Amino acid sequence: MTITQSPRALYIHIPFCTNKCHYCDFTSYVLKGQPVDQYLDALEQEMARTVQQWPPVEIDTVFVGGGTPTVLTPVQMERFLKSVRTYFPLAPNVEFTMEANPGTTDIDKLSAMKAGGVNRISFGVQSFDNGLLERIGRIHSVDDVYRSIENARAVGFTNLSIDLMFGLPGQTVELLADSVNRAMELGLPHYSIYSLKVEENTLFHKLYERNELPLPPEEEEFNMFILLMDMLKGSGYAHYEISNFAKPGYESRHNSTYWRNEPYYGLGAGAHGYLNRMRHVNLKGITPYIDASAQKLPRLETLEVPEDEAMEDLMMVGLRLLEGVPASRFSKQFPGHTLERKFGAVIDKLLNDGLLEAEQTVDDTIYRLTDKGVLLGNEVFGAFIGYTG
Repeated sequence: MTITQSPRALYIHIPFCTNKCHYCDFTSYVLKGQPVDQYLDALEQEMARTVQQWPPVEIDTVFVGGGTPTVLTPVQMERFLKSVRTYFPLAPNVEFTMEANPGTTDIDKLSAMKAGGVNRISFGVQSFDNGLLERIGRIHSVDDVYRSIENARAVGFTNLSIDLMFGLPGQTVELLADSVNRAMELGLPHYSIYSLKVEENTLFHKLYERNELPLPPEEEEFNMFILLMDMLKGSGYAHYEISNFAKPGYESRHNSTYWRNEPYYGLGAGAHGYLNRMRHVNLKGITPYIDASAQKLPRLETLEVPEDEAMEDLMMVGLRLLEGVPASRFSKQFPGHTLERKFGAVIDKLLNDGLLEAEQTVDDTIYRLTDKGVLLGNEVFGAFIGYTG
């Protein structure tokens, strides 16, 4: 049975960057020479076709990612944000996030963002070590980070987040500790800290294949994860998702949509969307996306997610949240099914192995990762793949 539910979350992709980072496999293109204004035209055409086909209710969260959305000029930014508000009714308490690269956010641009409704900024910092930044292909410096945060606060932004990475080539536990310390000294309400994944079609993958990528040993990377958890939790940040830490009330509401396997609109070149158990991927090239949007929705492919796969997805992404997966959420998304009946054997094994714990409330059972399960998360998630109980 498919549940028809209008998304309350909106993702929009701006695929332009000042340069391509060595680890990045996202849909992104170096800005120079790109038809940015034509892309914004096409994006508005996709918005119009989307709301015609799936009329929106109030949107609770918007996330503008990339690429680097903040490479847009203030005029382009103003125009883009106006189009979002034109086609999508935003809730009064909407969380409106935009990704930003340090060094691309001057006062004028930040003012255009704030006037256009953006109220949360996620800065892609990655490290507070200039040598590491250069090694991974970032073009900003540590000074740019401090200047960008200062500018954002001067314009009135208070809901700020930064991304850091660990497991980088040549990175040590000591270098990571320094970056985390310097990040926390900024007193921001949210931090995302991810491990490097060497993806295909990246410079790092080519170097890895040639055995020229000096990654930290697995044990060192494990120690990095333990260290950053201890540092952030010890400073009063809630570890609410495997890679995310926040002060109370500052958890990413938009990303929680993904982790709870709820529907969302996805617009822009290469964007993914999830509506009525149908996943779509948009065309990735700039010109193909622009050309297609003039005629129709610019889809690369649209696939129905089989019910069994959707159930696996809910458990794999849902258990990333340290609040866990309530059995009632499973039954609500899959009427006629219960979590225990579908995944009882695998849950029992994970409970016995000390990777999951179960909390019994008055009218529900909540399954969540234990401390051990957080460290071995991939083992937990993998247990649900292809399970046919």
